[in-house]
Formats: sequence, structure tokens, C-alpha cells
Amino acid sequence: MKINKIIDLIEGKIVEGEHYFEENITRIFASDLMSDVLTIKTEEPLLLITGLSNLQTIRTCEMSDIKAIIFVRGKKSTEDMRKLAAENDMILIETPFSMYRTSGILYNAGILPLY
Repeated sequence: MKINKIIDLIEGKIVEGEHYFEENITRIFASDLMSDVLTIKTEEPLLLITGLSNLQTIRTCEMSDIKAIIFVRGKKSTEDMRKLAAENDMILIETPFSMYRTSGILYNAGILPLY
């Protein structure tokens, strides 16, 4: 599913990576535990859903080759986070929805979970 469709479904806002609006995402992983994110092994385009909004989230995704992040529960990214994401060609999205609701909406839309 294209990023622009995902943003529409979750009433999200893209805050970094606008030029990746047409990227296609096939799998989702939802977690606030970055130690779990570090265990991910996949070659498919992956989107992380998290409520953890800090620089460590961006750095963890960089190490795990995750290029798209949705921050849930109205969490906001900082300028430093957006700058680091831009340096790593990442897409950052913010939504007011909970992790549960966001995951459910995207699952029902046909995006598969990683596990």
C-alpha cells in the first residue's frame, strides 16, 4: 500500500519524507520496545508503528533498515528527529490514533503484520 493511502486511512500527517509519498509498504511492526525492533530481519519494506518519539527511535530504525515510522497517540517528532530521518531517507508520520487503532485500520486495509 502506498504511503499516501496509509496517511489517509489513519488521518495522519507526514512530517518528514514528503518526496517518498508514493513508496509502497507491505509489512507492519508495532512496538514501543526498541530492543524488539532491533531483532527484526526482513528484506521487505517495513513500517514501524510506535508511541516512542525520540532520537533513539530514529537511530534504531536506521540500524534495522526501517524507512517509515508512524508515531501514534498524538506524539510529535522534534526538529532533531526530522533532521536525522531526512539524512537516512526516512518517512515520519504522526497520527492522533492509538497504536491498537492504527494497527487495526492498516491490517483491515490489507497490510500484513511482520509476524
